[in-house]
Amino acid sequence: MTTTDEPTPASAPDPSGPNSIVARPFPVHSAAKGSMFSQVLRTTDPKVIGRMYLVTSLAFFMLGGVMALLMRIELARPGRQFLSQEQYNQLFTMHGTIMLLFFATPIVFAFANLVVPLQIGAPDVAFPRLNAFSYWLFLFGAIIANLGWFTPNGAADFGWYAYTPLTNAVNSPGIGADLWIMGLALAGLGTILGGVNFVTTIITLRAPGMTMFRMPILTWNILVTSLLVLLAFPILTSALLVLYADRHLHSVVFASDNGGAILWQHLFWFFGHPEVYIVALPFFGIITEVVPVFSRKPLFGYKGMVLATLSIAALSMTVWAHHMFTTGAVLLPFFSVMTFLIAVQTGIKFFNWIGSMWRGSITFETPMLFAVGFMVTFLFGGLTGVLLASPPIDFHVADSYFVVAHFHYVLFGTIVFAVYSGIYFWFPKFTGRYLDERLGTLHFWLTFVGFHTTFLVQHWLGAKGMPRRYPDYLPTDGFTTLNTISTIGSLILGASLIPFVWNMYHSYRFGEIVTADDPWGFGNSLEWATSSPPPRHNFTAIPRIRSERPAFEAHYPHLLERLEAEAHAGRHVRSEALADAASSAGPRQGQRDVDPR
Repeated sequence: MTTTDEPTPASAPDPSGPNSIVARPFPVHSAAKGSMFSQVLRTTDPKVIGRMYLVTSLAFFMLGGVMALLMRIELARPGRQFLSQEQYNQLFTMHGTIMLLFFATPIVFAFANLVVPLQIGAPDVAFPRLNAFSYWLFLFGAIIANLGWFTPNGAADFGWYAYTPLTNAVNSPGIGADLWIMGLALAGLGTILGGVNFVTTIITLRAPGMTMFRMPILTWNILVTSLLVLLAFPILTSALLVLYADRHLHSVVFASDNGGAILWQHLFWFFGHPEVYIVALPFFGIITEVVPVFSRKPLFGYKGMVLATLSIAALSMTVWAHHMFTTGAVLLPFFSVMTFLIAVQTGIKFFNWIGSMWRGSITFETPMLFAVGFMVTFLFGGLTGVLLASPPIDFHVADSYFVVAHFHYVLFGTIVFAVYSGIYFWFPKFTGRYLDERLGTLHFWLTFVGFHTTFLVQHWLGAKGMPRRYPDYLPTDGFTTLNTISTIGSLILGASLIPFVWNMYHSYRFGEIVTADDPWGFGNSLEWATSSPPPRHNFTAIPRIRSERPAFEAHYPHLLERLEAEAHAGRHVRSEALADAASSAGPRQGQRDVDPR
């Protein structure tokens, strides 16, 4: 029965009645069994794809961590414990491959899918189906590479760097090496297509008013990272296909007698060093988003951060051969100077992070704890990187545990601490629930103490002369105590995942419900101006974009005049004159937008 009567307005609530119950914004009816699996298979929603990237990457992170624990337990005491030489070689090959290419690289696209469309005010990515295709290429490529464990000769065992002639059909027979090569090529294709998607998305789908120099730093870093992907990953994919041809079509491109061994190193590291910044720049961006929010201050030196990011990207293409100092085949002064120069740009970022915290009202919620842990850890790694940029020092410690400690400080310190910071930071936005702060604090301290206990002593192991990639040593070498300490630290580091996984699971189901667009209260970028969790197409209405802090301005409109005055401080132009000029030229993005950019 229908009626045209107007609905009766609800009466005012009784103040003595019960309090309203805040419910999680989910459908009333539960989904049918199997519907979530079918949705995942066909989805093109970047938020769902971002979660798929995140869960898959973390699963590979835990798998790679188990491999690392097996190696560390083997090295805890001299003599063989339970691993053969072949098993150890397979473990460190697949550990490095998984951590760098199946965890660190795809988790970049997890944050890109989850955060970037929101930050630029876009309803979706530019190529939704290509975006989903990229994920499935990565997933199947990673699975193919790991299927080598189930072959008769085991997984690839020539190191994650795959130096020739170790990789030829004589030195590495069996299908495990072929699966590694084709799995990496397939996953690399997915990464390339993901880079195409996000370059196009950021360039073409920004909301009105979102100029390039109003984009958040994370979006800038994802853009630069995607460009680096398009420059670096085709080199790796091409080299892998040629390597496969050498193994099965009897070509001799990487044969040692015609310089193929050095050619492979040039090609691999021409990919490999930009790859370090492909997996670093986005996480620099995450830290840059976190620090101002928990310092209650705007980012210090916004344009300086952008220019430092662009400089790092440019210089990263010129330093690949510092991995090849000991080959004697590269120009040492040039690559040493370029490596020193790239450290200057990273120093600028540290200066800006500290400037953003300086005299701020800092609080140490879990995202900020991990951000500070990132800065401490990455600083140590950067200092040892400056040492290794000097060829005489590099000659002394090359292929020792000093190098192992250095790149774990740089990569783990950059990627894992920043990943945890970003997850704790954006978890309330994308799930509508808070993570438990006590478990988060426990997770941070276990991670921080476990990591430094594991890898700090490895610098001293390297200085003592312990070589990399060896599964055994003698009691008389003097390595036993430091190796035992390192193994204890690795067990603490592995245990740190227990509170993290439990916190994610329990909070997702039963955590405190978020009732605000901005759960932290001082968010700057545009994702904090929509609901938690966001709707399918992110926004019902986009706030006015006058600066790089649109969400803060939307939530604190009474501070607009002060923000505008501070933004134009030092330009010797009165705000009234700017307002008159803007009104005479017609409205821009909003009546209060007096920024002439």
